[in-house]
Amino acid sequence: MPDMIPFIDLKAQRARLKSEMDRMIDKVLDEGRYILGPEVSELEEKLSEFNGVGRALSCANGTDAILIPLMAWGVGPGDAVFVPSFTFAASAEVVVLAGATPVFVDVDPDTYNISVESLAAAIDATISGGELTPKAVIAVDLFGQPADYPRISELAKAHDLKLISDCAQGFGSTLNGRSALHWADVLTVSFYPAKPLGGYGDGGAVLCKDDALYAAMKSVRVHGEGADRYEYARIGLNSRLDTLQAAVLLSKLTIFAEEIQLRQKVADAYEAGFAQYVKKPKVISGAQSTWAQYTIEVEDRDGFRAQLSAAGVPTAVYYPIPLHLHEPYAGFPISPGGLPVTEEIAHRVVSLPMHPYLDGDQIGRIVAAVRSAT
Repeated sequence: MPDMIPFIDLKAQRARLKSEMDRMIDKVLDEGRYILGPEVSELEEKLSEFNGVGRALSCANGTDAILIPLMAWGVGPGDAVFVPSFTFAASAEVVVLAGATPVFVDVDPDTYNISVESLAAAIDATISGGELTPKAVIAVDLFGQPADYPRISELAKAHDLKLISDCAQGFGSTLNGRSALHWADVLTVSFYPAKPLGGYGDGGAVLCKDDALYAAMKSVRVHGEGADRYEYARIGLNSRLDTLQAAVLLSKLTIFAEEIQLRQKVADAYEAGFAQYVKKPKVISGAQSTWAQYTIEVEDRDGFRAQLSAAGVPTAVYYPIPLHLHEPYAGFPISPGGLPVTEEIAHRVVSLPMHPYLDGDQIGRIVAAVRSAT
């Protein structure tokens, strides 16, 4: 059996950055400021610069990054937050943790991002129902490409809703040359190791343009601190980013823009190699994806995955069961007409190896395996 190609190759990236990363980590160890050390503030500044708009606030993980603005806005019981069902649990989990109600929305059949039409129907139905107050929309930049923010933002503004860009997989993506924060109230990031910009442990960040919101979120991040460390202005979290993680991320950020372009080259090679054999990803017009995942659709997913595995090509499925079909989420409302696209694609999607360090031989093996299995 051939050697298995890495699905994500963090070792190759580590080898490239080893000297600089070791220097940064040693500096933190020598200074001994392991919580909110100077590297954390430096990372926040660099993230803002890279994003091109807004201020960045680091936190302990990508889940807290979404929860923090909800808490800062006071979203809670009796409020509705609209979120796609075809996503990772964190996108809806935070709504429940805040005490609010997630309303599940369908996705676009081509981009897999939130469907504006389904969102509009869900908002109207929630208003007509009269039991919940619409408060926010969480648009997920699934697999690394931005959602249709111009249309989503227009709809959110029409109903006075806050708009969160769940950019856990898509930090660094752009739409018409702009970050999602150009349209959204906040943009949230995950530094989970498998993400395009990943640390060596958990971490996250939330970016915003409003100074008052930034101050409230900063308070929420550290136990609801007020003007003094032991004055509490609100209920908060313990969600600080470790200084060692900030050092790792500062090193990785120096090559992040280049890695996005390397991922794009892999995506281009895949499209040229097997686009006519499978349903390939469709990127919204004017967008640059970070290609967190390269996700296709096939008819016989189990058979397809078995054949690729035999050829030494790993695959993964994101996400086999939509959130609204999991027991903890089954009782929450869904958009009128159901979520037919979400339920259909959950049986067909499969993701292929995607990282900046796939070489020509590996890409050739992957292309050949896909073509042979379809």
